[in-house]
Amino acid sequence: MELFSYFRSSAAYRLRIAFNLKGIEHQIRPVNLLKAEHKSEEYLAMNPQGLVPALKINDGRVLTQSTAILEYIEATQSGQALLPSDEFEAATVRSWVNQIACDIHPVNNLRILKYLSNELGADDDAKNTWYKHWIEVGFSALEKQLGDGPFCYGEQVTLADVYLVPQVYNAKRFHVDMSQFPKISAIVDHCNTLDAFIQAMPENQQDAPK
Repeated sequence: MELFSYFRSSAAYRLRIAFNLKGIEHQIRPVNLLKAEHKSEEYLAMNPQGLVPALKINDGRVLTQSTAILEYIEATQSGQALLPSDEFEAATVRSWVNQIACDIHPVNNLRILKYLSNELGADDDAKNTWYKHWIEVGFSALEKQLGDGPFCYGEQVTLADVYLVPQVYNAKRFHVDMSQFPKISAIVDHCNTLDAFIQAMPENQQDAPK
């Protein structure tokens, strides 16, 4: 499998964590968003949205959108299960995933922040206020739903952790005060002691600045 990734993309970060947890053999194919490689003719032919990540599976077919890719590998690949076996509990984990994937991440990703600056004339202070607002709204609700760890779903690492860790990484980049979210912070700190998460960190990627 080939995973088209950008080191700071939180959606690609999710996949790197999940692939590591499940022990899936894959090759990282860096796509530099700052150099507009995602807008190249070759990349757009594969992924017309021009976003990362994309996954090319061994028969040459391509999947896009991190949630669809994660559901696919969970359904087709062996290794560590990333959803609880109980259907209600699995749906609960998916609800946490969707809070991040649908309500927090989309309004704060790179193209939105660029639009705020380039098209709407928002300065850095306004852009950072926007970012922190949506993180704090989302994390405030999620904090109330989580237990005492060590993972989002008790003793089992799940897709919720796979989504949460990259979102917290980005929140810290924008100087969100994480002390107001002690459960989330403790879960992320614990996850980041595990090799699967460490190896997936942006600074540990081949395309990260050295």
